[in-house]
Amino acid sequence: MNERFGIRLDKQYFNFGSAHFLIFANGDREELHGHNYRATLEIDGALDVGNVVADFIEVKPLFKACCDELDHRTILPMHNEHLRIEERADGIHVFYRDDHYLLPKRDVLLLDIANTSSELLARWLCDRLLARVANSLPSLAIHRVLVTVQESPGQSAVYERTLDRA
Repeated sequence: MNERFGIRLDKQYFNFGSAHFLIFANGDREELHGHNYRATLEIDGALDVGNVVADFIEVKPLFKACCDELDHRTILPMHNEHLRIEERADGIHVFYRDDHYLLPKRDVLLLDIANTSSELLARWLCDRLLARVANSLPSLAIHRVLVTVQESPGQSAVYERTLDRA
C-alpha cells in the first residue's frame, strides 16, 4: 500500500503586491508593472506522534512571513545577464539596454534569482519557507513541498520540490 499524507494551505492572506518586469528569452522585457499575487502551499510528510503532518497554526505564519517579504516591493532579479544593478547612496540603479531606473532602496527587494517569473518566485518562496521551517519546526518530516504563485485569477505557476528524507 502506498499512502501520502499532507496539508494544503490556501489562505487569502498569502498574498503580496509587487512591481516587476519579466525579461524574455530573447532579451526583450515587459513594461514595469505590478501584480497582486496570491500563493498557496502544499506540504507532504510523515505523520508525527499526534498523527498530523504539521500543525496548521505553526506553518501558516511561516509562509505568510515569506509572502510578506515580497509585499509592496519592486522585485528585481540579481542574476539576469540583461540587467546591471548597482546599489548606491541615492538608491538602487537598474540598467537595461537604454533604460535606467532609480528606485529608493526601501522599495526594492533584490532576489537571488535569474528572472522575476512566477515560476522562480514560487521556488524562492519554497526556499524561504524551508529555511524558516528548519529554524522553527526542525522536527517536521517534510517529503514534498509545492508552492503555487498566481499572478491573476486563473493564471498560476507551480514549483515542486521532493526532499530526500532517508
